[in-house]
Amino acid sequence: MNETLVTIRDLQVQFDTRVGRVQAVDHVDLDIQHGEVLGLVGESGCGKSTLGFSILRLIRPPGLIVGGSIVFDGENLLAQSEAEMNRLRGKRIAMIFQDPMTSLNPLQRIDDHFVETIRTHEPQVTREQAVQRARDMFEHLGIAPERLIDYPHQLSGGMRQRVMIGLALVLNSDLVIADEPTTSLDVIVEAQILDLMRDLQREYGVTMILITHNMGIVAEMADRIAVMYAGRIAEIAPAQALFDSPKHPYTQGLLRSIPNILLKDQELASLPGSPPHLIDQQPWCRFAPRCPQVMPACREVNPPLVNVGPRRQAACLLYQ
Repeated sequence: MNETLVTIRDLQVQFDTRVGRVQAVDHVDLDIQHGEVLGLVGESGCGKSTLGFSILRLIRPPGLIVGGSIVFDGENLLAQSEAEMNRLRGKRIAMIFQDPMTSLNPLQRIDDHFVETIRTHEPQVTREQAVQRARDMFEHLGIAPERLIDYPHQLSGGMRQRVMIGLALVLNSDLVIADEPTTSLDVIVEAQILDLMRDLQREYGVTMILITHNMGIVAEMADRIAVMYAGRIAEIAPAQALFDSPKHPYTQGLLRSIPNILLKDQELASLPGSPPHLIDQQPWCRFAPRCPQVMPACREVNPPLVNVGPRRQAACLLYQ
């Protein structure tokens, strides 16, 4: 069995706003194994990206991590100094952001991005050596090395996203957090990027958290899937098991809303209502107002995650 690389326990992240305190991540427990791809899915605003930013300690005021622990390779990240976190960011924990155009410096050539990333963590490496590593990475990315001298605006959206993937992998990071890495791409380029990420993940053996609202993407990429709803984990399961037999009513609703071209007479279902506001949440199941299987007890208890099968957990009173 793979060893655990990241252990998250009772993580709580809050944002203070003018209208109240938002509980963006609420008592989340999560384990991530060495070498696996964990898909983190859910509707917009459910806390997926906030959870990813929390691992890197990139939550900034008015946001605040108010409780819990994040243990990475035996070290509690919440107890590290900012200088220690800077040594980890990029070197051992990297992130692929949603929009590469806002993440790349428009005034820097692509080779300068790679040189800066490499030499910040490995100052003994010369510029020439760093450029050669960038050229080698471009070969893996399927981009002509001559494009290293281009500026970000001279590259297509797909090429910019490949550059972001390269920057995340050039230092052989142990963990890569991919936050909606294909959101801004058309479906053809999206497929190419997913194929590239899958091949590179296997080649480098990197552990990956794939944050997305697209269930089709995690079906292709993920070994396990964690479904988030309103700041909490609703269900965790191996990918195939989750698609074959979803346990939580929210997961069931998500899968029923995905079109399947193999089912000619399929009727798409939609979840009634909207996700709840995360301000001053009441202590009961947050999915209860939308749940087709709601019971009276659901409006009295906030169910914890319980085992519902091999390596499977769900937070639902149906299984308690």
